[in-house]
Amino acid sequence: MIEIGQQAPAFTLRNIDKSEVSLDDFKGHKTLLVFIPFPFTGNCEAELCTIRDNLAMLNDLDANVVVVTTTPIPSNAKWAQDNGFEFPILSDFWPHGEVCMTYGTFNDKVGAANRVTFVLDAEGVVTDVISSEDLKTIREFDLYTEALSASS
Repeated sequence: MIEIGQQAPAFTLRNIDKSEVSLDDFKGHKTLLVFIPFPFTGNCEAELCTIRDNLAMLNDLDANVVVVTTTPIPSNAKWAQDNGFEFPILSDFWPHGEVCMTYGTFNDKVGAANRVTFVLDAEGVVTDVISSEDLKTIREFDLYTEALSASS
């Protein structure tokens, strides 16, 4: 897994509009790079709805939110529309899980990402890693604000 102090590996994935989005697009601001296992599930939805409902707070901390899932674009688009998610949700569907594997978040047993968030500074360096012990455990939102506040 990518560790604190490392430069976050570059990648380009497609968002729900099928546009290419690069990690470099977010440089100049802090970023929460949020890997989720499965859209349309209670825990993933709860996590992202909490982020959605607190987006102004994250913006005040100069933070972008970028979500990565191994789910295909049409499913991500429907999920984002149903829940009013206005942050990028990127599909790491094909080659399946390639970015997740690069970051060390891919779970071979289920074919999806583990619950891991990389907190990046404005230059794309990892300042914190927030993860849960298993797929059923939700990451605590307060850990995001604490990590972003501590990051320069």
